[in-house]
Order: sequence, then structure tokens, then C-alpha cells
Amino acid sequence: MDSTSDGTLGSNVEALPPEASGAEVWSALGAAGHLTACYRDGDPRRGLRPAALARLLAATDARFGIPATLSVSVPLATTLPVLATGTTTTARQALKDALAGRVTTALAATDVTAGTDLTGLRTAVHLDGDTVEVTGEKQWIANATTAAWFLVLARLRPGRHFTSFTWVLVPSDAPGVHVRPAESALYAASGTGHVRFDGVRLTAGHLVDRVGMGLPSFARHIATERLAGALWGVALCRRVLADTRRHLAGRAHGEATLWDNEAIRQRFAACLVRTQELHALCEQLAEPVARRHDTTAAATLKAAAGATVGQVLTDCAQWWGAAGFADGSLQQTRAQAALFGIGGGATEVVLGTLADSADHILARLAPGGETP
Repeated sequence: MDSTSDGTLGSNVEALPPEASGAEVWSALGAAGHLTACYRDGDPRRGLRPAALARLLAATDARFGIPATLSVSVPLATTLPVLATGTTTTARQALKDALAGRVTTALAATDVTAGTDLTGLRTAVHLDGDTVEVTGEKQWIANATTAAWFLVLARLRPGRHFTSFTWVLVPSDAPGVHVRPAESALYAASGTGHVRFDGVRLTAGHLVDRVGMGLPSFARHIATERLAGALWGVALCRRVLADTRRHLAGRAHGEATLWDNEAIRQRFAACLVRTQELHALCEQLAEPVARRHDTTAAATLKAAAGATVGQVLTDCAQWWGAAGFADGSLQQTRAQAALFGIGGGATEVVLGTLADSADHILARLAPGGETP
């Protein structure tokens, strides 16, 4: 049992205001030991503990909302597990500091090219003996404006071969690093921004993992990010449905309330069904993703989460009427939650992955078929 098992985050985290930034939330969670509790034996190399991660994301989402939870979810599911593959003193110290909440990190994978075309990324790293030089630009990076370290996926050589990419750990205060906030108020609290690397020169100790293994490593750990998104999606839908249920029950309509309107009740029930379906998928597929980085299972969760969150929040926002447009209300949450259909791989991309695995998925569905 971990310290979030009762659904709360402890006094030092709860003392933060609801509008706290993602960096402030990360720092408090680290100091309270919540971050290490999300990994088996407290070690990101041992893999995630899905149940602990689900509790932490649910509690963070309920207390601080979507931007701050984004600042927590991506590092926990992807950045730190990739960083944990590093063997250099620099990588180990950065990981230790991040887990303790002393620093924030940013996963800098999305390039100036389309996010769905990862092997087309242009940010490059040049290796020359003990020196590495990074040049390029990354966009829409969570924690960009607050990070002490950027974990950068960079190109070693031309071409789309999977060995053409590697990870570099770039200090945010290194000469040649330029950061600017993204042009969006929706995710300001997550420190989302853009970063440019103008010939940033570092030592070879800033390389992470084996040279040329960046893309296979990313493919493994984006699976856990998709799992985290699905777990968070269940928590978000549950929170919004509960709030909306209370709103409908208290909103007069004729001689009764909106909750007594049969058309609304049936649509609400359909939202409950979709949320329970996503929850059931998480229960079935969480361990295969967490333990084996099952990419088909992760794509299934990602596709389901995007569709479910989109439907539930769109319907609930409609039922709030004009009140949903007040500052910080559900229409804003709905706009922020569109991220579930884009971040970590657009829904269209993961559906393509599932189509590629159609025969395998259909075989699993046969009576007596193998379990994931």
C-alpha cells in the first residue's frame, strides 16, 4: 500500500493551491515520496505499478486539473524510465534529483515536423570523440519552461532506419538552449513550450542509453505513456460524470430536474458504459503494457481513451449549458482534454497500429484464445 491509497496526496501536496503549476506539484509529490511509489521497488528500471500510478493521477487530476497532471504523467510514464536506462553519472544524478522532486524534466521528442512522422525529425546530434553537439528545435513540450533537463530524441545520421536516432540529456541552462512558452493559455500551468538548440556542445556523458537505440527505447516507453493516459482518462471521466450528475440533479426543469429528463438519463448512461469499458480495458491490459511494453495493448488503450474522453466530456459540457463557459468550467476542461486524442500518438495513428495487428487481435478473441 502506498501513501495515495486513501485517495489523498498528503498535507504538503494538499497545501498547494488548486492553480499550482505542474512544477510545484511535481516538487511536492517528489518530496512526499509519491513519485518513487509508482515504480516497482521504487526503481523506474523495474517498471510501473499501474494501480499506484492510477491512484496518483486520479488524485492529482482531482486536486489540480489537467495541465498539472500532464506535467506529472509524461515524466513518470516515459521520461524517467528512459532516463533510467542511462549509465552515466549525469543521467543517474538527473534521475535521482527528478524522483526526489528537486528538478523537473521534459521529454523533447516532438519536432518541427509532424508528430506523426517521428522518423522524419530534424533535430540532429553530431558526435566527435568526447564531444556531442545538438542542433534543432522541439515544439509543444510539456515542462519546457520549468525543466532543468531536456531528454532530447535526436538524429545521428540521415534516413529513417530505426538505428538513426539517440537520446541526449541537455541541461536547460547550457549555452545555445532557447526556451519560449507555447502560445496557449490552456496548458500554461504545465510549462508547455518550444525549445531551440543552437549548436549546444556537451560531453559524451550526456548521451543516454546505447548510441543508436533511441527509437526502440522510445517505442517501448511510449507504450507506458499510453497506459498512463488511459488510467488518467478513467479518473477524468469519473470526476466529470460525478460533477455533472450533481449538477443535473440540482438544475430545475419544469416540475422536476434535468436529471429526470429521460433523454439525458439515457445519454448519461451511455457515458457510464463507455467509461466502464475503458476501465475494463485498463484492468485487462495494464500489466502486459507495464511488464512487457505490449504495443498492441497500448494502442488499444490509447484509441479507447481518446474516444471515451471525447464523448464523455462533450456530452457533459452540453448539459452544463451556459454555466459551462464560466472561467475554469467544463468547456475549458473539454478543450484541454482534446489532448487525449493527440498526445502520445494521434488516434488515427494508433488505429493504424491496431489494423496492422488485426489477425492477432481476432485470434485472441476466439474461444480459448490467448490472453494479452
